[in-house]
Amino acid sequence: MKTIVTLIFVLFIGVAAQAQDSKVDTKVETIEMSIVTSTTKENTVARLYKNKNSRVKKALSFTTKRNKAKLA
Repeated sequence: MKTIVTLIFVLFIGVAAQAQDSKVDTKVETIEMSIVTSTTKENTVARLYKNKNSRVKKALSFTTKRNKAKLA
Protein backbone atom coordinates (compact mmCIF):
# COMPACT_ATOMS: atom_id res chain seq x y z
CA MET A 1 0.00 0.00 0.00
CA LYS A 2 2.83 2.36 0.89
CA THR A 3 4.58 1.74 -2.42
CA ILE A 4 1.40 2.45 -4.38
CA VAL A 5 0.86 5.75 -2.57
CA THR A 6 4.50 6.71 -3.11
CA LEU A 7 4.29 5.87 -6.82
CA ILE A 8 1.12 7.92 -7.24
CA PHE A 9 2.72 10.84 -5.37
CA VAL A 10 5.83 10.77 -7.58
CA LEU A 11 3.72 10.60 -10.73
CA PHE A 12 1.54 13.49 -9.52
CA ILE A 13 4.61 15.65 -8.86
CA GLY A 14 6.03 14.79 -12.29
CA VAL A 15 2.78 15.65 -14.09
CA ALA A 16 2.45 18.89 -12.14
CA ALA A 17 6.02 19.87 -13.06
CA GLN A 18 5.38 19.29 -16.77
CA ALA A 19 2.09 21.16 -16.68
CA GLN A 20 3.84 24.47 -15.94
CA ASP A 21 3.55 27.07 -18.68
CA SER A 22 7.09 27.67 -19.92
CA LYS A 23 6.30 29.88 -22.89
CA VAL A 24 7.75 33.02 -21.33
CA ASP A 25 9.88 34.84 -23.90
CA THR A 26 12.83 36.65 -22.43
CA LYS A 27 14.75 39.05 -24.61
CA VAL A 28 18.34 39.85 -23.84
CA GLU A 29 19.87 43.17 -24.74
CA THR A 30 23.30 42.84 -26.33
CA ILE A 31 26.10 45.27 -25.64
CA GLU A 32 28.90 45.80 -28.12
CA MET A 33 32.32 46.43 -26.63
CA SER A 34 35.47 47.22 -28.49
CA ILE A 35 38.71 45.35 -27.93
CA VAL A 36 41.59 47.40 -26.55
CA THR A 37 45.07 46.04 -27.07
CA SER A 38 47.88 47.30 -24.90
CA THR A 39 51.53 46.62 -25.50
CA THR A 40 52.92 47.78 -22.15
CA LYS A 41 54.95 45.16 -20.34
CA GLU A 42 55.54 45.31 -16.62
CA ASN A 43 58.53 43.60 -15.11
CA THR A 44 57.49 41.98 -11.84
CA VAL A 45 59.69 40.07 -9.47
CA ALA A 46 58.49 36.81 -7.97
CA ARG A 47 59.99 35.84 -4.64
CA LEU A 48 60.92 32.25 -3.98
CA TYR A 49 60.80 30.76 -0.51
CA LYS A 50 62.46 27.54 0.57
CA ASN A 51 59.49 26.21 2.49
CA LYS A 52 56.28 26.82 0.60
CA ASN A 53 53.36 27.66 2.89
CA SER A 54 55.49 27.22 6.01
CA ARG A 55 53.31 29.57 8.07
CA VAL A 56 50.15 27.76 7.04
CA LYS A 57 51.61 24.33 7.79
CA LYS A 58 52.83 25.49 11.19
CA ALA A 59 49.44 26.97 12.06
CA LEU A 60 47.58 23.82 10.99
CA SER A 61 49.83 21.45 12.92
CA PHE A 62 49.07 22.83 16.39
CA THR A 63 48.31 20.50 19.27
CA THR A 64 46.35 21.05 22.46
CA LYS A 65 46.47 19.40 25.85
CA ARG A 66 43.34 17.40 25.03
CA ASN A 67 44.90 15.89 21.90
CA LYS A 68 47.32 13.82 23.98
CA ALA A 69 46.38 10.20 24.64
CA LYS A 70 45.42 9.26 28.18
CA LEU A 71 46.50 6.05 29.81
CA ALA A 72 43.89 4.27 31.91
